[in-house]
Amino acid sequence: MKKSSLSGNESPRGNEDVEEVVGDNQNVDAVFGQIREGGPNYRNVGWLGTSVLMMKTQIGLGVLSFPVVFDTLGMIPGVLLMLAISGMTLWSNYMVGVFKLNHPDVYGLDDVGERIFGRIGREIFGVIFVLFQIFTAGSAVISVSIALNALSMHATCTAVFVAVAAIASFCLSSIRTLGRISWLAWIGVSCIIVAVLTVTVGVGLQDRPSDAPQEGAWKSDYVLFANPSFTEAISAISTIIFSYAGTGAFFPIVSEMRDPGQYNKALFLCHSVVTVIYVTVGVVVYYYCGSYVASPALGSAGPLIKKVAYGIALPGLMMSAILLSHLASKYMFVRILRGTHHITSNTLVHWSTWLGATFSTALVAYLLASGIPIFGGLVSLAGALLGTFMSFQPMGCMWLYDNWAKGKQNPSLTWRLMVCWSVFMVVIGSFLMIAGTYGSIVGIIDSFKASGGSKAWSCADNSNSV
Repeated sequence: MKKSSLSGNESPRGNEDVEEVVGDNQNVDAVFGQIREGGPNYRNVGWLGTSVLMMKTQIGLGVLSFPVVFDTLGMIPGVLLMLAISGMTLWSNYMVGVFKLNHPDVYGLDDVGERIFGRIGREIFGVIFVLFQIFTAGSAVISVSIALNALSMHATCTAVFVAVAAIASFCLSSIRTLGRISWLAWIGVSCIIVAVLTVTVGVGLQDRPSDAPQEGAWKSDYVLFANPSFTEAISAISTIIFSYAGTGAFFPIVSEMRDPGQYNKALFLCHSVVTVIYVTVGVVVYYYCGSYVASPALGSAGPLIKKVAYGIALPGLMMSAILLSHLASKYMFVRILRGTHHITSNTLVHWSTWLGATFSTALVAYLLASGIPIFGGLVSLAGALLGTFMSFQPMGCMWLYDNWAKGKQNPSLTWRLMVCWSVFMVVIGSFLMIAGTYGSIVGIIDSFKASGGSKAWSCADNSNSV
């Protein structure tokens, strides 16, 4: 690995416009430079707001797929695999905070890639981060179109709803700071949690799920252990990874914290809430629905509950598209203007760069949502190809980068174990990324070939076909 000679407070770009962080001067930042009066304050998110933003990068899309994952894997293997991935990504998320405190000039995964692997690493890590956020924003746009179809009883062409979601995402993701977006995250997280709990209660009270045979006796056909093919199993695992793949977004979120030292408090609150909700919703909905669970899961409790749930969830689904589009746009914005006074000043260059970034992100998300309008397939592909890389391999490399040289001089048992763990994270992440991508692509192809499958730029009602 390439050991950088930069100190923790130096900018990789080295531009003279970026002042060094000195003492407790909170008006100067190692990433954004001088925080100027009248300009955007990029260091204004408290630890609670940080935790909610982190939750919103995860809760909103992945939770809607867990019952289907359990149907593929079986309830017991599904829960065990989910808890294993939860533990692995918790360590990865923890490493984000450690690495940020050790290297305050790091803003995103591209900076991590450059520090460890040089210019090539910067470009690869940066492209993967942006693509993942945009792919996930595209998934959110699909989920918003599903909600609008469900609420309006398919009042117009689905392609129109996709366009409406993309336009709304562009407008609201153009809010410049996470501090101002965090209040939207509170609303979004609350709405998603209430919606999925409404469905969870609804499936327990109903006689049978809406997709099950409506005549004769019916009993849930849930299984404790399933027998999936390799392609089905690896695609399901990729969906679990997607549900925890907010890790890459945690770098730009912690960069806008008032006190990055409180990152761990925000992280553990986020991870605890997310995991409890995932287990509760996945197990209960699958237990009552069995193989007749809908994807997304909000459609599993019948037409009335479906409308109620989607009505409650709509702000949360919209917030997912907004936040993920914002993070992708902010990466491009910082990449272009970092080291100049334009980044924190209300100049023409500032605004044209920012709005250009948000428009480009919304446009690509719209094209993805329209071109691959398969909720489960897009979630699985994004989780395998992009989410895995952001949640496993870089974090193993980050620990080795910070600890290899000083530890090998006098290696302790703890150091040796951590070296093995870090290497394991790199290896298992690479395997899951390659295998999961293959499985996801096969699944998408099969969905397009299937009778009644979703079509690109389709007017069909996607609230009933998924």
